Amino acid sequence: MHRFREPSTGPAQRGDPPVAAHVALAVNGMGSFCWDLPSDEMRFDDAGLAVVGFKPEEYDNRPATIGERMLPQELPEIEAQVGRALKERTGYSLYFRVRHPDGSLRWTHSQATVISDDKGEPAQVIGIIRDAGQELRAIDQTRELRQAKSDRRRQADIVGHINDALAPTVTVDDVAEALTTTRLVQRLGAASIILGLADGGRLGLVGSNGVPDAIIRDFHLSRIGAPLPLSEAIRTREPVFVTGRDEFGERYPGLRRYLELVPEATAAVYLPLIAHDTPIGAVGLTYEGKNRFTHDERTVLTALSNTIAQSLQRALLFDQEHELAAGLQTAMLPGHIPHVAGLGMATRYRPARARGGIGGDWYDAVTLPDGRVAAVVGDVQGHDVTAAAVMGQLRIALRAYAAEGHPPLTVMARASAFLAELDTDRFATCLLVLYDPRTGVAASVRAGHLEPVLRRPDGSCVWVDAPGGLPLGLTAPGAQPPYAMSETVVEPGSTLLLFTDGLIESRTRDIDEGRAQLLSAVRAGPVRPDALADHLLRAMGHYTGEEDDVALLLLRRASGRRAAAPQMAVTISPSDPGSLHAARQALRTALHRWSLGSLADTAELLASEMATNALLHTEGDATLTARPVRNGGRALRIAVTDTSPTAPQRRAATEQATSGRGLMLIEELATDWGVEPRGNGKRVWCEIPLNPH
Repeated sequence: MHRFREPSTGPAQRGDPPVAAHVALAVNGMGSFCWDLPSDEMRFDDAGLAVVGFKPEEYDNRPATIGERMLPQELPEIEAQVGRALKERTGYSLYFRVRHPDGSLRWTHSQATVISDDKGEPAQVIGIIRDAGQELRAIDQTRELRQAKSDRRRQADIVGHINDALAPTVTVDDVAEALTTTRLVQRLGAASIILGLADGGRLGLVGSNGVPDAIIRDFHLSRIGAPLPLSEAIRTREPVFVTGRDEFGERYPGLRRYLELVPEATAAVYLPLIAHDTPIGAVGLTYEGKNRFTHDERTVLTALSNTIAQSLQRALLFDQEHELAAGLQTAMLPGHIPHVAGLGMATRYRPARARGGIGGDWYDAVTLPDGRVAAVVGDVQGHDVTAAAVMGQLRIALRAYAAEGHPPLTVMARASAFLAELDTDRFATCLLVLYDPRTGVAASVRAGHLEPVLRRPDGSCVWVDAPGGLPLGLTAPGAQPPYAMSETVVEPGSTLLLFTDGLIESRTRDIDEGRAQLLSAVRAGPVRPDALADHLLRAMGHYTGEEDDVALLLLRRASGRRAAAPQMAVTISPSDPGSLHAARQALRTALHRWSLGSLADTAELLASEMATNALLHTEGDATLTARPVRNGGRALRIAVTDTSPTAPQRRAATEQATSGRGLMLIEELATDWGVEPRGNGKRVWCEIPLNPH
C-alpha cells in the first residue's frame, strides 16, 4: 500500500496542487483501508495502522490480525454488521475498541462502503478508520451531565414530595403516616423506611413501611446508647451511611441475623432529626441494588432530615398543647356518671384537632331525689380558655338547679339568666333531658341546640321532635316563654343520643348531610353504649375531620319486659258536654286502681279547675293526664294540655265573683305547680303529695 510523505509545513501557495486525500485524512487523525474480498487482503495506510496500534512492519495485511486487536466480546456484533453490509451491498458504520501493545483500550470508529464487480458480487470494502476516544469522552461527559441534571431534578422532586406530604400534618401520628406511605417510599427510591422518636433515653419506633415486624418488635423502645444505626445517628448527630451488607454486619454485629429478613437490601442511610439543636429522633431508609451515595444524594438526604425534623418538632409541640388542653377540659367535666339501675350510660369528650383544642363543650348527668336522671350536653361559644371557664361555671349552675328539683323549663330559664349575669358576652347552646327510668319518659328542653337522636330496638333511628328555644344567655323578646318542652317514650332496648354540633358539622359539607350521616352511623353501630360512643367518634370523625370538639352522652334503657307505667290520659272536647264528667270519672277510677282513692276529691277538684280553664280559653280539645311521680318523695301529678300558648293569670276575685279562684285553689292544695310551653300550646300541671300531713 502506498506510504504517504510528510506534508509541507509552509503556507499553501496559489497554484499549488491540491492536497492528496490520504494526507487530509492523516491530518485529521484518520486513516483509510481497502479490503480486497477475493484475496482476503486488508491493506491500511500508515495513519490507519496507527489507529489500531500497528507499525507498518508489524502488519501482514490479514483481517484476522486486525481481529486479534479487537475485544472478543465485541467481535460477534462487528461480524454481524459487516456480514449484513456485504449481503445487502451497502455499507456499515460501527464503534469498537482495540487493545494497543501497551495494554490500553482505545475507542475506534470505522465507516466503509461495499464495492461490487460487474456481476454484482461484493469485490471490495473501502473505508476509513479513526480514533473515537475524544468523541466518546465528550459523549460520556454529556451523558454524565444529563444524568447529573436528571438526578438533581429527581432529588428536587423528592424534596417537593416530602414537603407536600408533610405540609398538612398536625400530630406526630400524622407525620409518621405521611412519611411511611408506600407511594412516598417509592418516590424516595427506597425499599423501606422507619421513623424513631427519642423519648427519655429510649427510641420509640412510631412508623415504618417495608420493615419486618420482628425488627419493630425487638427494637421498639431500645436504649439510645445501644449499638444500633438509628441510635448512633441520634448520639453522633451525624448521618450514618452503609453501602454493603458485609459493612452493615461488621458495624452492627447484633443485627447480623436480621439481615436474612431483608435479603435484597444493599445500602442504607440513617438520618438524625435535629430541631433547635436537640436530636428528637431519626429516620432510616434502605435501598435495593444501591452500593454508593453520591455527594448530591448525601446533600439532599441531609436537607430532607432537616425538613422532617421541623415537621416533627411542630407535631410534638401540637401534641403537647393538645394534651394539656384536653386535660384541662376533662378536669372541668364531671368526674363520674351516676349508676342507675336499668339504664346504661356512656359519655365521651373529644377535643378538636385545631391548635389548642380547648373549647366549651360539656356533658353532665345527675340523679334527682325522685329517681329521675337529668342529662345535659352543651356548648359555650368560642374555643379558648374563657369558653372553658364559662363552661365550668354553667355546668355547675345547671347541675345545682336540676338537683334542687326545679322543672326542666325552670332549670333552663335560670341557667340562661345565670349566663347573662356573668357578663361574658358569651352565649351557649344546651339540651336538657329529664329521663324517668321507671316509665321511660324523656322530657326534652332545647336552648338553640340540636335535638336528640333515638335508636329504637329494631335499629331504626329518628330525630326526636323537640321545639327549640333561644341559646342560654340571650333574653326572650316580650312575654313569650323562652323555652318549650316535649316528651317521648324511650322503649326498652332503645338508646337516646345527646351530642354537641361538632359531631356532625363540617366546614365543607351541608348540615343536612351531616344529620343523615349520623343516623346511618347510629344504625350501623353496636348496641352497648360504650361501644356505640366509640364507633360514632370514629365514623363521624372521618366525616367531619374533627374540626370541632365533641361532647357525647348516651342513655340506653335496658331490654326486657316493658313495665306498665301507671298513667291515665283522657281527651276533653268543648263540643261534647259530657267529656268533662267522663274525665273526672276516669280520674277517680284510675286513683282507686292505684290505691290512691284518698286523693280522689282533691285531685278531681284541681283537675276540674284546670280543665275548665282550658275549655274556656281554648277552641280545640284538651287532654287530662295523671300519674304517680317521685319528686322529693311521692306525689300525684295532674296535667292538662291544650292548644293555647296563653298562660293562666291570677285575678282578684270578689265574694260575688264566679271565677278567678282556680289558681288560688291550686296554690293552696298542691305542693307545686307550673306551666310548660309545648310548642303548639301549653301544659298546666300540679302535684299533690301522696301522704298529706
